[in-house]
Amino acid sequence: MPKISVIMGVYNCKNYNSLEKSINSIINQSYKNWEFIICNDGSTNNTLEMLNSVAALDKRIKVISYEKNRGLAAALNYCLKFAKGEYIARQDDDDDISRPDRFEKQLNFLIQNKNYDFVGSTCIVFDNNGIYGKLKVPKIVTKNDFLWNNPFVHPTVIFSKKSLQLVNGYRIAKETKRCEDYDLFMRMYAKGFKGYNIQEDLYSYKSIIDKNKKYRPKKDRIDEAIVRYKGYKAMGILVKGIPFIIKPILIALIPAKVFAIIKEFTYKYI
Repeated sequence: MPKISVIMGVYNCKNYNSLEKSINSIINQSYKNWEFIICNDGSTNNTLEMLNSVAALDKRIKVISYEKNRGLAAALNYCLKFAKGEYIARQDDDDDISRPDRFEKQLNFLIQNKNYDFVGSTCIVFDNNGIYGKLKVPKIVTKNDFLWNNPFVHPTVIFSKKSLQLVNGYRIAKETKRCEDYDLFMRMYAKGFKGYNIQEDLYSYKSIIDKNKKYRPKKDRIDEAIVRYKGYKAMGILVKGIPFIIKPILIALIPAKVFAIIKEFTYKYI
C-alpha cells in the first residue's frame, strides 16, 4: 500500500517535455513508497496520449480522465477517489519540479509533528529565462496570515488524507475556479486543522510575468473577494478581514505593466 498519493490535474498540455520533467521529479524522489494519480481534465488536444506515454515510465503512475473539462478542483477531487495513500501530495505540471528529497523531508515532518495536518515549503520561482526569485511563506501559519495572501504554495503541500476527507476535499463553485487552494486552506483552518511551511526550497514553481496581459481578469478578482469573505467568516476573522476583501478588486484596477513590476519585485526582494 502506498504511503503517499500524488495528485495532479492536467488540461490541454502543450509541451510533452515540460510534463515529463514534472513527472520525472516525482519518479526521482528519494522516498519511493508513493503512487501518482493524474487526471486528464477533458483535454481537447493530445494530452491523454502524452499522459499515457509518460505513465509507461513507471507502474506507480495511474491516468484517469474526464470527458469534459470541469476545472482543477473537480479533477483533484476525482484523483482523491482513487487515492490509497495515508498522505496526499500535490504536484503541478508545466515544468514545475519537486526537489528529490521533498517527500522525505515533508513526510518526516508530519510523522514527527502530529499536531500539524499538512506541510508545504518555500519555493524557487522561474520562467522561460530561468530563476528570477523566491516565493516566501510563513513558517508557522495563523489565521491572520490568510488576510494578506494565501500563506501556502498549493503544489508544495502534503496533506494527511484524513484532514482532506473531513472538509470534503476541494469546494467546487464558480468563485473557487482560480483559488480553490485558498478556499481549501481557509476551510481547513476553520475546522481546526493546522499547516506548517518548511523554510527550504523543496519545489520550483513556474510563473511567467507578462507585462502586456493581466495576470488575472477582473471577474477572477471578484471571485477571490467572495472566497476571502466566506473564508474569513468561517475562521471568525471577518471584521478585521473587511479591508482585505476588497484587495483583489483594487489589484484588478492596476495596469498590467505596473502589476508585473510589483510582482517581479516581490519575488526578487521580499
